[in-house]
Amino acid sequence: MPQFLLQHQHTPDECEITFASWQGFQSPLRGSRVPSSCLAGRHELWWEVEAPDADEALRLLPRFVAERTTIVPIREVELP
Repeated sequence: MPQFLLQHQHTPDECEITFASWQGFQSPLRGSRVPSSCLAGRHELWWEVEAPDADEALRLLPRFVAERTTIVPIREVELP
């Protein structure tokens, strides 16, 4: 299954609504722990997900979050 890195960015004044947008949204990502830079002042979140395609990967996020998210196709590689 293809893998994607979802890179979400919001402004400081959108932080509260970003987290509130998950309320009532059904997703396997809800309730999980993710890297975030909000407390460091950068206001970004990242998810590594598997999905059939980029559109399906975005559907894992609430609309407000998805609209501010960049999708990066990724693959694991072994470092020498």
